[in-house]
Amino acid sequence: MFRTRYWFAFMAALLVMLSPVTTQPAAAAEGRPYTNPVKSEKGADPWLEYYNGHYYLVTTSFTGVLTMRKSPTLAGLSTAPSVQVWSDTTSTRNTNFWAPELHFVDGRWYLYYSAGQSGVACCDSQRTHVLESVGSDPMGPYTYKNQLTGSNLNPAGWLIDASVLRHGGKLYLLGSGSINGSKQSLVIAPMSNAYTVSGSTFTVISSPTLGWETQGGMVNEGPEPLYRNGKTFVVYSASACWGPDYKLGQLELTGSNPLLASAWTKKSTPVFSRNDSAGVYGPGHNGFFTSPDGTENWIVYHANDSASDGCDNGRTTRAQKFTWNADGTPNFGAPLALGATRPGPSGETAATPTAYTLVNRNSGKCLEVSGGSAADGTDIAQWTCGGGANQKWRIEDLGNDTSRLVNVATGKVMDTADCSAADGADLRQWSWLNNNCQKFRIVYTASDDYVRIVNESSGKVADVADCGTANGTDVRQWTWLNNTCQQWQLKPAA
Repeated sequence: MFRTRYWFAFMAALLVMLSPVTTQPAAAAEGRPYTNPVKSEKGADPWLEYYNGHYYLVTTSFTGVLTMRKSPTLAGLSTAPSVQVWSDTTSTRNTNFWAPELHFVDGRWYLYYSAGQSGVACCDSQRTHVLESVGSDPMGPYTYKNQLTGSNLNPAGWLIDASVLRHGGKLYLLGSGSINGSKQSLVIAPMSNAYTVSGSTFTVISSPTLGWETQGGMVNEGPEPLYRNGKTFVVYSASACWGPDYKLGQLELTGSNPLLASAWTKKSTPVFSRNDSAGVYGPGHNGFFTSPDGTENWIVYHANDSASDGCDNGRTTRAQKFTWNADGTPNFGAPLALGATRPGPSGETAATPTAYTLVNRNSGKCLEVSGGSAADGTDIAQWTCGGGANQKWRIEDLGNDTSRLVNVATGKVMDTADCSAADGADLRQWSWLNNNCQKFRIVYTASDDYVRIVNESSGKVADVADCGTANGTDVRQWTWLNNTCQQWQLKPAA
């Protein structure tokens, strides 16, 4: 009996030694900690892409300017510079930009947005437009391509919240509009390329008919495609954006032709809605992105932190991870409260930037406060980049398409001397006075993150005097000449 037990024990041990070892895959590394909101200024209708090691975030402006933020981590978007990537001040398309979205098609980025005509009452003239990137940089530069419209949209051509659906190797334009007297509905049309609608008519695939779609207003808008394991969903916003019951609904493509309303099945209940216990109201107008390592799915959306807040710039951009149900449908959970810190998207490896250096394209030298002096009036010049705090700047969004440049060493801001509009006026540091001479537009100029720094009062740019390359060369304002002495590279500071 003893021998038998010994024999079985010996054989069991031998089998264990000879059997192939199976190990569980290592868990994905958590990303850098982040805290909602990821954008507080002009945070409505967010669209977020992760591409080539960086997140890119663009939101509604309610002006004739679109700005974009770029960061290697989700957390870094909260302090990343808001860089102007497009403005339209020379035509009738120059006001009230809404719901911009980025889509990568055939090696180019296409930036879709809706805009109203200058001088026309708000909202009645909103039309959808599309820009095309010059290269493969999500920040551009961009050129204007087309207005996307349909002959059966009412009022004529009115279309907002455009997005691109991909199915069966074809492109379709999704949006929100009205056809044949319908309430504001989700509409779709085929596209011949990323900037052209085929034919001239749209079809309705969803209208606000359920009780939770009609709270405060009968609205379906913000359609956003979501794909997984051969399934195609459209997650959309429902009810009035000016109330706390704005929320997300879901369609699933259960037929073969996305142009047919019968091919879409609407979920009877909302999939993401207000969370009073967490102080989250009106969550909606979302987008989707994937973690850097491709293992996690994330939703980005806007929401208010009070039930009385409205459909305006008070909405902030938020993000959170979501999962999937056993039946293959998304499970978004409940909106997270503001202020809670969570692990960021898995696979993030870069540090989260908190400040930036500005490197002149011509000289390769850094913008600095001379000597690190804290005195008002200290000169701003260029110097060999050395990593000192006087060469580091926080570029703080002021919520009106401008920013202030705050020196990390001194806490004071870049200022145009005596508010002069003259070429050659000195750029210096000064205590914050909240005037336009201390406000700047950071305008994307060329690939590799080169920008021009445009003073809001004078319209002139930061310029290295006489294109000098020596340490201590003065930085002044000058008329834009489109030379490399007036271009500055934004680099996260170590």
